[in-house]
Amino acid sequence: MNFKQLHYQQIPLLICNVWDANGAKLAQKQNFQAIGTSSAAIANMLGYEDGEQMDFDELVYIVKRILASTTLPLTVDIESGYSRDPFVTAGYIKRLADLGVVGINIEDSIVTTTRELLNAESFSLYLKNISSELTKLKVEIFINARTDTFLLGHENALSETKKRITLFEKAGVNGIFVPCIKNINDIKEVVNSTKLPINVMCMPDLPDFNELNILNVKRISMGNFLFDNLADTFTDRLTSILKSQSFTPIF
Repeated sequence: MNFKQLHYQQIPLLICNVWDANGAKLAQKQNFQAIGTSSAAIANMLGYEDGEQMDFDELVYIVKRILASTTLPLTVDIESGYSRDPFVTAGYIKRLADLGVVGINIEDSIVTTTRELLNAESFSLYLKNISSELTKLKVEIFINARTDTFLLGHENALSETKKRITLFEKAGVNGIFVPCIKNINDIKEVVNSTKLPINVMCMPDLPDFNELNILNVKRISMGNFLFDNLADTFTDRLTSILKSQSFTPIF
Protein backbone atom coordinates (compact mmCIF):
# COMPACT_ATOMS: atom_id res chain seq x y z
CA MET A 1 0.00 0.00 0.00
CA ASN A 2 1.54 3.34 -1.05
CA PHE A 3 1.45 6.48 1.06
CA LYS A 4 -1.60 7.97 -0.63
CA GLN A 5 -3.52 4.71 -0.22
CA LEU A 6 -2.78 4.76 3.52
CA HIS A 7 -5.14 7.75 3.71
CA TYR A 8 -8.06 5.68 2.44
CA GLN A 9 -7.83 2.57 4.61
CA GLN A 10 -10.48 1.54 7.14
CA ILE A 11 -8.71 3.08 10.13
CA PRO A 12 -6.97 6.47 10.33
CA LEU A 13 -3.29 6.64 9.45
CA LEU A 14 -1.41 7.38 12.69
CA ILE A 15 1.74 9.34 11.85
CA CYS A 16 4.65 9.11 14.27
CA ASN A 17 6.29 12.52 14.26
CA VAL A 18 10.07 12.34 14.63
CA TRP A 19 12.97 14.77 14.61
CA ASP A 20 15.99 12.49 14.28
CA ALA A 21 17.18 9.14 12.99
CA ASN A 22 16.83 7.37 16.33
CA GLY A 23 13.17 8.34 16.56
CA ALA A 24 12.61 6.95 13.08
CA LYS A 25 14.19 3.62 14.10
CA LEU A 26 12.03 3.41 17.21
CA ALA A 27 8.88 4.19 15.22
CA GLN A 28 9.69 1.37 12.81
CA LYS A 29 10.23 -1.06 15.70
CA GLN A 30 6.77 -0.10 17.00
CA ASN A 31 5.27 -0.95 13.57
CA PHE A 32 4.01 2.51 12.65
CA GLN A 33 2.89 2.65 9.04
CA ALA A 34 4.52 6.02 8.33
CA ILE A 35 6.52 8.79 9.94
CA GLY A 36 6.56 12.56 9.55
CA THR A 37 8.93 15.26 10.66
CA SER A 38 7.90 17.96 13.11
CA SER A 39 9.35 21.28 11.95
CA ALA A 40 9.08 22.75 15.44
CA ALA A 41 10.86 19.77 17.01
CA ILE A 42 13.69 19.82 14.46
CA ALA A 43 14.07 23.58 14.82
CA ASN A 44 14.22 23.35 18.62
CA MET A 45 16.66 20.43 18.43
CA LEU A 46 18.96 22.64 16.34
CA GLY A 47 18.50 25.66 18.60
CA TYR A 48 16.07 27.63 16.44
CA GLU A 49 12.60 29.00 17.01
CA ASP A 50 9.85 27.55 14.82
CA GLY A 51 8.99 29.49 11.67
CA GLU A 52 11.55 28.83 8.90
CA GLN A 53 14.45 30.05 11.06
CA MET A 54 16.72 27.19 10.03
CA ASP A 55 18.14 26.95 6.53
CA PHE A 56 16.43 24.54 4.15
CA ASP A 57 19.75 22.69 3.68
CA GLU A 58 19.81 21.96 7.41
CA LEU A 59 16.37 20.39 7.11
CA VAL A 60 17.57 18.35 4.13
CA TYR A 61 20.50 17.00 6.19
CA ILE A 62 18.15 15.79 8.94
CA VAL A 63 15.82 14.28 6.34
CA LYS A 64 18.71 12.38 4.77
CA ARG A 65 19.70 10.88 8.12
CA ILE A 66 16.10 9.86 8.85
CA LEU A 67 15.70 8.25 5.43
CA ALA A 68 18.95 6.35 5.89
CA SER A 69 17.66 4.91 9.17
CA THR A 70 14.24 3.56 8.20
CA THR A 71 12.24 2.00 5.41
CA LEU A 72 9.01 3.68 6.56
CA PRO A 73 7.42 6.24 4.24
CA LEU A 74 8.42 9.75 5.32
CA THR A 75 6.45 12.96 4.96
CA VAL A 76 8.27 16.23 5.66
CA ASP A 77 6.94 19.42 7.23
CA ILE A 78 8.21 22.31 5.07
CA GLU A 79 6.37 24.98 7.08
CA SER A 80 5.09 27.63 4.61
CA GLY A 81 7.39 26.47 1.82
CA TYR A 82 10.66 28.25 2.66
CA SER A 83 9.83 30.76 -0.10
CA ARG A 84 6.88 32.86 -1.20
CA ASP A 85 7.77 31.97 -4.80
CA PRO A 86 5.88 28.76 -5.71
CA PHE A 87 8.47 27.76 -8.28
CA VAL A 88 11.28 27.97 -5.73
CA THR A 89 9.17 25.94 -3.30
CA ALA A 90 8.43 23.36 -6.01
CA GLY A 91 12.19 23.03 -6.48
CA TYR A 92 12.63 22.36 -2.77
CA ILE A 93 9.88 19.74 -2.88
CA LYS A 94 11.56 18.06 -5.87
CA ARG A 95 14.80 17.85 -3.88
CA LEU A 96 12.95 16.05 -1.10
CA ALA A 97 11.15 13.74 -3.52
CA ASP A 98 14.45 12.86 -5.19
CA LEU A 99 15.74 11.75 -1.78
CA GLY A 100 12.74 9.44 -1.31
CA VAL A 101 10.31 11.64 0.64
CA VAL A 102 6.71 10.65 -0.19
CA GLY A 103 4.76 13.60 1.23
CA ILE A 104 4.99 17.17 2.47
CA ASN A 105 3.03 19.42 4.83
CA ILE A 106 2.74 23.05 3.80
CA GLU A 107 0.93 25.65 5.92
CA ASP A 108 -1.08 28.80 5.21
CA SER A 109 0.53 30.94 7.90
CA ILE A 110 3.92 32.58 8.28
CA VAL A 111 5.93 33.78 11.24
CA THR A 112 7.21 37.34 11.18
CA THR A 113 7.11 38.87 14.64
CA THR A 114 4.07 36.66 15.28
CA ARG A 115 2.34 33.89 13.33
CA GLU A 116 -0.37 35.14 11.00
CA LEU A 117 -2.66 33.63 8.38
CA LEU A 118 -1.90 34.25 4.74
CA ASN A 119 -4.61 35.47 2.39
CA ALA A 120 -6.68 32.43 1.41
CA GLU A 121 -6.95 33.22 -2.30
CA SER A 122 -3.25 34.10 -2.63
CA PHE A 123 -2.17 30.94 -0.83
CA SER A 124 -4.46 28.76 -2.95
CA LEU A 125 -2.91 30.25 -6.11
CA TYR A 126 0.52 29.54 -4.62
CA LEU A 127 -0.53 25.92 -4.06
CA LYS A 128 -1.94 25.65 -7.59
CA ASN A 129 1.33 26.88 -9.10
CA ILE A 130 3.31 24.45 -6.95
CA SER A 131 1.09 21.56 -8.02
CA SER A 132 1.34 22.51 -11.70
CA GLU A 133 5.11 22.86 -11.52
CA LEU A 134 5.50 19.49 -9.80
CA THR A 135 3.40 17.91 -12.56
CA LYS A 136 5.73 19.45 -15.17
CA LEU A 137 8.72 18.13 -13.24
CA LYS A 138 7.04 14.69 -13.04
CA VAL A 139 7.22 14.72 -9.25
CA GLU A 140 4.66 12.54 -7.48
CA ILE A 141 4.31 13.49 -3.83
CA PHE A 142 1.42 13.77 -1.35
CA ILE A 143 0.69 17.45 -0.66
CA ASN A 144 -0.95 17.90 2.74
CA ALA A 145 -2.16 21.51 2.97
CA ARG A 146 -2.32 22.78 6.53
CA THR A 147 -4.68 25.56 7.53
CA ASP A 148 -3.98 27.33 10.82
CA THR A 149 -7.45 28.78 11.38
CA PHE A 150 -8.06 26.84 14.60
CA LEU A 151 -4.43 27.02 15.71
CA LEU A 152 -4.54 30.82 15.55
CA GLY A 153 -8.03 31.10 17.05
CA HIS A 154 -9.66 32.73 14.02
CA GLU A 155 -12.97 34.28 15.12
CA ASN A 156 -14.86 32.32 12.43
CA ALA A 157 -12.55 29.32 12.47
CA LEU A 158 -15.02 26.73 11.17
CA SER A 159 -16.40 28.73 8.25
CA GLU A 160 -12.96 30.04 7.33
CA THR A 161 -11.57 26.51 7.42
CA LYS A 162 -14.25 25.22 5.07
CA LYS A 163 -13.66 28.14 2.72
CA ARG A 164 -9.93 27.42 2.62
CA ILE A 165 -10.48 23.69 2.14
CA THR A 166 -12.61 24.40 -0.96
CA LEU A 167 -9.91 26.66 -2.38
CA PHE A 168 -7.05 24.29 -1.56
CA GLU A 169 -8.90 21.30 -3.02
CA LYS A 170 -9.33 23.20 -6.30
CA ALA A 171 -5.59 23.99 -6.19
CA GLY A 172 -4.79 20.29 -6.47
CA VAL A 173 -3.65 19.24 -3.00
CA ASN A 174 -4.06 15.66 -1.76
CA GLY A 175 -5.04 16.18 1.87
CA ILE A 176 -6.02 18.79 4.43
CA PHE A 177 -4.44 19.25 7.85
CA VAL A 178 -6.38 21.20 10.51
CA PRO A 179 -4.22 21.42 13.66
CA CYS A 180 -5.92 22.27 16.97
CA ILE A 181 -9.42 21.32 15.86
CA LYS A 182 -10.90 19.13 18.61
CA ASN A 183 -14.66 19.67 18.90
CA ILE A 184 -16.57 16.67 17.54
CA ASN A 185 -19.13 18.76 15.65
CA ASP A 186 -16.40 20.93 14.11
CA ILE A 187 -14.48 17.86 12.99
CA LYS A 188 -17.64 16.34 11.51
CA GLU A 189 -18.40 19.49 9.52
CA VAL A 190 -14.85 19.74 8.21
CA VAL A 191 -14.76 16.08 7.17
CA ASN A 192 -18.12 16.39 5.42
CA SER A 193 -17.03 19.53 3.55
CA THR A 194 -14.55 17.73 1.29
CA LYS A 195 -13.65 14.47 -0.39
CA LEU A 196 -10.03 14.93 0.64
CA PRO A 197 -8.67 13.04 3.68
CA ILE A 198 -8.65 15.17 6.84
CA ASN A 199 -5.66 15.19 9.18
CA VAL A 200 -6.02 16.23 12.84
CA MET A 201 -3.32 16.71 15.46
CA CYS A 202 -2.68 15.67 19.04
CA MET A 203 -4.50 17.94 21.50
CA PRO A 204 -5.40 17.52 25.19
CA ASP A 205 -9.14 17.28 24.42
CA LEU A 206 -8.93 15.52 21.05
CA PRO A 207 -11.34 12.55 20.79
CA ASP A 208 -9.69 9.15 20.98
CA PHE A 209 -8.66 7.28 17.85
CA ASN A 210 -11.80 5.15 17.76
CA GLU A 211 -14.04 8.24 17.86
CA LEU A 212 -11.94 9.91 15.18
CA ASN A 213 -12.36 6.80 13.04
CA ILE A 214 -16.15 7.02 13.45
CA LEU A 215 -15.92 10.69 12.38
CA ASN A 216 -14.07 9.50 9.25
CA VAL A 217 -10.84 11.33 10.05
CA LYS A 218 -8.18 9.75 7.85
CA ARG A 219 -4.90 10.89 9.40
CA ILE A 220 -3.75 11.65 12.94
CA SER A 221 -0.41 13.24 13.78
CA MET A 222 1.49 14.18 16.93
CA GLY A 223 2.95 17.58 16.07
CA ASN A 224 5.74 18.63 18.42
CA PHE A 225 3.90 17.51 21.57
CA LEU A 226 5.86 14.27 22.01
CA PHE A 227 9.13 16.19 21.63
CA ASP A 228 7.99 18.73 24.24
CA ASN A 229 6.87 15.98 26.60
CA LEU A 230 10.25 14.25 26.40
CA ALA A 231 12.02 17.58 26.94
CA ASP A 232 9.97 18.08 30.12
CA THR A 233 10.92 14.58 31.27
CA PHE A 234 14.59 15.34 30.57
CA THR A 235 14.34 18.54 32.63
CA ASP A 236 12.72 16.64 35.50
CA ARG A 237 15.54 14.06 35.49
CA LEU A 238 18.21 16.77 35.52
CA THR A 239 16.46 18.51 38.42
CA SER A 240 16.31 15.21 40.33
CA ILE A 241 20.00 14.54 39.74
CA LEU A 242 20.96 17.96 41.07
CA LYS A 243 18.62 17.62 44.04
CA SER A 244 19.79 14.13 45.04
CA GLN A 245 23.45 14.78 44.15
CA SER A 246 23.54 11.33 42.60
CA PHE A 247 22.52 9.47 39.44
CA THR A 248 19.95 7.40 41.30
CA PRO A 249 17.00 9.17 39.56
CA ILE A 250 18.15 7.77 36.20
CA PHE A 251 17.86 4.21 37.42
